[in-house]
Amino acid sequence: MSRLLFVVPPLVGHINPTVGVAAELTARGHRVAWACPDPELVGRLAGPGAGTVFACAGTPQGERPADLRGPEALKFLWEWYLLPLALAMAPGVRAAVEAFRPDVVVADQQAFAGALVAERLGLPWATSATTSAEFTDPLSGLPKVSRWLTERLAELRVAVGDPAGVDDPRFSPRLVLAFSTPELAGGSRDAVRWVGPSITARPSTAGFPWEWLDPGRVTVLVTLGTANTDVGGRFLDTCRSALRERADRVQGVIVDPGGTLEPGGDGDGEDVLVVPSVPQLALLERGVGAVVCHAGHNSVCEALWHGVPLVVAPIRDDQPVVAGQVVDAGAGVRVRFGRVTAQKLGAALDSVLDDPAHRAAADRIRTAFRAAGGASAAAVHLEELAREFR
Repeated sequence: MSRLLFVVPPLVGHINPTVGVAAELTARGHRVAWACPDPELVGRLAGPGAGTVFACAGTPQGERPADLRGPEALKFLWEWYLLPLALAMAPGVRAAVEAFRPDVVVADQQAFAGALVAERLGLPWATSATTSAEFTDPLSGLPKVSRWLTERLAELRVAVGDPAGVDDPRFSPRLVLAFSTPELAGGSRDAVRWVGPSITARPSTAGFPWEWLDPGRVTVLVTLGTANTDVGGRFLDTCRSALRERADRVQGVIVDPGGTLEPGGDGDGEDVLVVPSVPQLALLERGVGAVVCHAGHNSVCEALWHGVPLVVAPIRDDQPVVAGQVVDAGAGVRVRFGRVTAQKLGAALDSVLDDPAHRAAADRIRTAFRAAGGASAAAVHLEELAREFR
């Protein structure tokens, strides 16, 4: 029996893929614990069998400007969130390691404290790569930003890790669990194990009106994930207009957790359902013709796990890279989040619904995803790493 500590940021999209892995490890007789700035979130997502959850500091200060895009948005993400998060989490992660005494630390790719604390204490660590964007070197065309980032990571290592260390805290030299496959993400690098999405059952969302779904029309799901409620109002309204124009053959489910959409007249509730949340996996399993989303890695992988093509409208962070992967794989169409009109969005939606090539590409990725092994394959790799160092 081994002991594994998962170090995760307080972000749903980064915790969800590891939940199934942790559950698989527990079922195999191993002990699992977590270190996270939001223990309640881990408990809610992982359920009553989550194991011990150690609290860490790590809450961003101030507000993130909603209109930042491109390199400025990426640099701001690092300055405002990722680097301060690592510094804030480090003492709590070290305390968790000392209390739990893990054989292996499983560090999220954006929770650098996990990798650097493990490095400092001489523990083996694996990377949990819950987005495939880093594998494409998104900073290759931005040498100044890349150099700035290298300098910041070096400073962070001196403060948190082993000053003599040389490994990039985003990529374990021993094991990187990539929750995707080359069929979507493209190339690879040393130590990467492509395990595919970790898709596991989640607590059901009570109250979804399943009887509302019309079997005579195609269902389109529109979602911007859990972290974009501050910028999505205009885009969701554009989607609603495009869906209404196709109400003879399409019905839309729009997820609006922030309540940004104003009541839209007679079409709401009949042709377009606006709800604060949905049981996304259950809805995809029931049958969805297309997903319109922000190209968040989890949303994209969950759609493609079910063979559903996408319209992607990336906003920031890794989303433009993931959107590019979807388009390059032939599984969807990209639109501009801030400028798309109902006419252009409708044309993109028509394309993914009517062109069989998009669904064929989505089916191809679905097959690759399901063959990769998911949570079970990830657990096997972690077991092997733990045995190597016991």
